[in-house]
Amino acid sequence: MHKQNRKAFIEKMGNGGVAIFASAPPVKWNHDTEYLYRPDPNFYYLTGFEEPESICVIAPEHSKYQYILFVRPKDKQAEIWNGKRVGVKDARRRYGADKVYPIEKFSEKIGKYLQGAERLYYTLGSNEHVDTEILSLFTQSVRSRIRSGKGFDTLVDPSPILSELRLIKNETELQRIQMATEITGAGHAAAMKAVRPGMYEYDLEALVESTFRMNGAGGPAFPTIVASGDNATILHYTTNDRQIEDETLVLIDAGAEYGRYCGDVTRTFPANGTFTEAQREIYQLVLDAHYAIIDGIRPGVSIDEPHQKSIELLTESMLSLGLLKGKAEKLIEKEKYRQFYMYRIGHMLGL
Repeated sequence: MHKQNRKAFIEKMGNGGVAIFASAPPVKWNHDTEYLYRPDPNFYYLTGFEEPESICVIAPEHSKYQYILFVRPKDKQAEIWNGKRVGVKDARRRYGADKVYPIEKFSEKIGKYLQGAERLYYTLGSNEHVDTEILSLFTQSVRSRIRSGKGFDTLVDPSPILSELRLIKNETELQRIQMATEITGAGHAAAMKAVRPGMYEYDLEALVESTFRMNGAGGPAFPTIVASGDNATILHYTTNDRQIEDETLVLIDAGAEYGRYCGDVTRTFPANGTFTEAQREIYQLVLDAHYAIIDGIRPGVSIDEPHQKSIELLTESMLSLGLLKGKAEKLIEKEKYRQFYMYRIGHMLGL
């Protein structure tokens, strides 16, 4: 999968380019503990490599090596504390690199892969340490080009190319997203079956996330939202510490991550198993819009069309409920619906 991803990226690069991708840096929790590591999505998409302190170089026109990795070497003492490392030798065997170096050799070795390049592809802002090195290389190259006519003088962000490539999923990616979504559904179903007034939001959070893990997920794809009552009006509420009251609704926004690919589902349900009359009326209007929008999705439909349809349907619903007054067209033109619907209908899924 990753080899095909690199091939597709190289085709988009054109002649005269070299690309450098840095792994995401670890993030400290406190002085001797780090947050659970997650690789940079673009880096993972091209390499499949999941360790920090690593760099990928893609040099399509190099005479000998076109795919180069710089990785952490094996370190017996460090591995006692933080787990096994792939190391230089196994990185080449397992990840298909033409050449692998210890990460400490990057500054020394990178020059040979930049010779003859006209453009350097690199995304600034995701790894401060590597940014500094890249900007230094760029400055040196520009000066060299002024003096001798040799060296690259263009720095290009590869993110737009990769964003476009990542829109279209291959069969492996589709299988992982399918599995992530099925596991996500299992977590939601477990919460719906278990919920009772008097429980705490974090009880359901723990149940959802343990269901993810027991079904093979690596964990949650993002911080799980369990919002009861008016907490559900906070779009990215993650405190999850309120006691769930009778006759309130519970909103869960949660997704499992499987093979680094993400599920993402939001559902709302009554804490005691029965909607009040007002809750049912609003829920039904939203559900009707939900099915109408899904019915209109097919190849060739732009991502904005379902969203625009949702605005039209939900604005009509707000009028029927008395939340808005006036003509639907004028209300949409003035974005009055945003008092109650300030989000978009959906977003892409993947890494």
